[in-house]
Amino acid sequence: MLTFTQRKPPDTDAIVSLTLPLTAEERTRSRHRFETADGQVVFLRLPRGTVLQDGDILLEETQDILMRIKAKPEPVITVFANTPQLLLRAAYHLGNRHVPVEITINYLRLSHDSVLQTMLEQLGLDIKAEILPFQPEQGAYGHHAH
Repeated sequence: MLTFTQRKPPDTDAIVSLTLPLTAEERTRSRHRFETADGQVVFLRLPRGTVLQDGDILLEETQDILMRIKAKPEPVITVFANTPQLLLRAAYHLGNRHVPVEITINYLRLSHDSVLQTMLEQLGLDIKAEILPFQPEQGAYGHHAH
């Protein structure tokens, strides 16, 4: 079993031995056992509170092995609005519920949740169910330390 203890900045030129696709929720697990697609067991032993992002590179503790983290496609709902104010209103209501949200100028994205979907539809937003990589905001106190 390989144990990864250090996070390096994303580097598209890095030569990695493994790639580990993880959902948004799995990327919040700083100490966890995972299995790669080809059955390789890896263990993350990162500082508590580490939140991994798509493209992060992890270094194995005893060998010079690098592993890339990929945002794994997962069921999400993408929220669109006819006006910026309506999209902001949706972000406000989701924030009040402490829901992880991916925020862009054109849409909001969150994990699939039928109750929240109904609420957003009642507010007049358009919803599209998709299976895509989900990359929620880290929050005001989150940071991407390397």
